[in-house]
Amino acid sequence: MVDADPRAVLEAADSVAVVGCSTSPMKAAHRIPLMLQQMGYDVHPVHPTATEILGVPAVPTLADLDIVPDLVVVFRPSAEAADVTRQAIRVGAAAVWLQLGITSTEAAHLAADAGIDYVEDRCSGVDARSFGIDKRSAA
Repeated sequence: MVDADPRAVLEAADSVAVVGCSTSPMKAAHRIPLMLQQMGYDVHPVHPTATEILGVPAVPTLADLDIVPDLVVVFRPSAEAADVTRQAIRVGAAAVWLQLGITSTEAAHLAADAGIDYVEDRCSGVDARSFGIDKRSAA
């Protein structure tokens, strides 16, 4: 499986659902979504018990979102990636991004079969920064 072009995925996305977004500022699953938010992405935290993260409402599942996310960023173990990808497909997301260290052949196949973009084992925040993406200045 060949990943989608990370730059193209990040440039195309405006709304980003973050599955596994953390309430702990010390964790990458909090710092990276905050970085994306500061770059102008419309970040939607998905957390099973939190009601607010990063100053915005959090929801327990992707199905509970009141928007269709352009991109689903995954901060969950590789063993959960296929299930999260299935959920992303069900809600109509255009792309799934597994964060650095997270891989799943099954998730990659699911995304390919559904015709959605898929990136794995990369950091969305670091990539967005290195590509110079700033949604705040987008027209």
